Amino acid sequence: MNIIMSLAEEGGGFIEQELSFVVLLSIAALVAIIIRRIKLPYTVALVLVGLAFSFFPSFLNLDFINSQLILALLVPPLLFEATLHIKWNDLRRDLATVVLLAVVGSLLGTFIVGGIVRQLLDIPLAAAIAFGALISATDPVAVIAFFRTLGVSKRLSMLVEGESLFNDGVAVVIFNLALAAGVAINNGETAVFVLEEALFEFIRVGLGGLAIGALLGYVVSYVVLKNVDDHLIETATSVALAFGAFVIAEELHLSGILSVVAAGLMVGNIGMLNTSPTTKVTLENFWEFMAFVVNSLVFLVIGLEIQITQMLPNIGPIIVAVLAVLLSRMVVVYGLTWVNNRLFPRRDIPLPYRHVMYWGGLRGAISLALALTLTGEIFGTAIAQELRVMTFGVVLFTLLGQGTTIDRLIDRLKLGKKPAQVIEQQRQQAILHAKWAGRRELERLQNEGILFRDISEAMDTAYSEEIAQLKQDLRQHLQTYPELEQEMMLQARADVLRAERSAIGDANRRGFLSEELYMELIREADKRAAALELVRAQRSVTEAAIKREDQGD
Repeated sequence: MNIIMSLAEEGGGFIEQELSFVVLLSIAALVAIIIRRIKLPYTVALVLVGLAFSFFPSFLNLDFINSQLILALLVPPLLFEATLHIKWNDLRRDLATVVLLAVVGSLLGTFIVGGIVRQLLDIPLAAAIAFGALISATDPVAVIAFFRTLGVSKRLSMLVEGESLFNDGVAVVIFNLALAAGVAINNGETAVFVLEEALFEFIRVGLGGLAIGALLGYVVSYVVLKNVDDHLIETATSVALAFGAFVIAEELHLSGILSVVAAGLMVGNIGMLNTSPTTKVTLENFWEFMAFVVNSLVFLVIGLEIQITQMLPNIGPIIVAVLAVLLSRMVVVYGLTWVNNRLFPRRDIPLPYRHVMYWGGLRGAISLALALTLTGEIFGTAIAQELRVMTFGVVLFTLLGQGTTIDRLIDRLKLGKKPAQVIEQQRQQAILHAKWAGRRELERLQNEGILFRDISEAMDTAYSEEIAQLKQDLRQHLQTYPELEQEMMLQARADVLRAERSAIGDANRRGFLSEELYMELIREADKRAAALELVRAQRSVTEAAIKREDQGD
């Protein structure tokens, strides 16, 4: 009887947690609907809603929310989905800059913040360094979520996202070293930060994590995505890879986050080219949905975990922490980009880019997760509580303060607008598409006898004239900007190839083709799709080179 009661109690707790998950997801969907009517970033709205619900602690059973859940369950799918869309050629062109910002920038930020906090707040050195490490790495979850909606240039997005994806390696290593130093001090030992030890640990943890993820991603790309023509199996394998890369790396005491990044890069740049167009579309749709769900939960959790009542009595330390983070970010961005422009003059980073990189240094889920690991066992209850509250304050400031104003900064710097010719092309295509839809509906009404023939013919004549004029205007626009016509042709070719492959699959399911002939036709279709992807990639490289020459790089 006791065993049965115990299982019932455990089951009840699980049901409560499941109910809490359902409620959180429902709240996220409701916020997404409401946010369409007001000008506020979706992620910011989620944080605000989470803050509101944090005043009602009994509203949901949130005992299951902890640092491990955030880092191991919520962060990996977001990172994997983000890296699926990063092209290696784009990353390679600015890899030196990304590494400079991610490695040297994280080190500088850690010690600048740690030094200021230690001097002004009289926090022990190990605790100050731990705080500097957890707060100095910009959070990829927050940065990617904001930049996806702002429409900035590919290079600017790559610089900010690349730094955010890679800079946690140094931060996590220094954070762990600071915790180890705190333990040593508690045991009466002398804790000394040795540069050689820190460098070796960074290389082992960072590069080891990258190697594990790259190996797993390579195997999945060539063994599964290339040889298994089943979109369900391939999608399931990608999910296993995203979480498996993190778990395996962490079990080997390596960087699980960097492992996920490497795995995602492999699948995005190799696996996506090896798989069929149908699977590619399935993967993109699935991971887009997964990113929406997890992203919603992450920012709701941030709001729920930040306790306003604890922040008000500690407003002084929070202000110090915010100012220290802003100062360190200024040194990192403007200082290291100056170095970059001297070392790599052909990859010069314009001043407007630097302004966005500075203000776009958001903190979020990773900083919060690391702060939640701080307990009174190492630095003492009072210090640990102060560091957690300072982290909450910085995260809240960057998300609500910087997150709500960065779009205006981008607009002011004119970095988020598409070229006028592209906007005009999209406008003309949208109107033409709408006119065709109206004409088809008119034909349906006439065929069903709802409209008299003379009325429908008069309206059809008007539609024909409007469509003819729109087509002529679009043709003239494309003649003025021939590169737009080339992009339209490539996009249309990609759509046609997907339709052809879908038709082959349908013929096979109906039994019109033998299995051997089906595989032969599928391979031919995939080769044509891969060739088209190469053409589009080469075109992007050529356009980037021309633009650099025009700018005088």
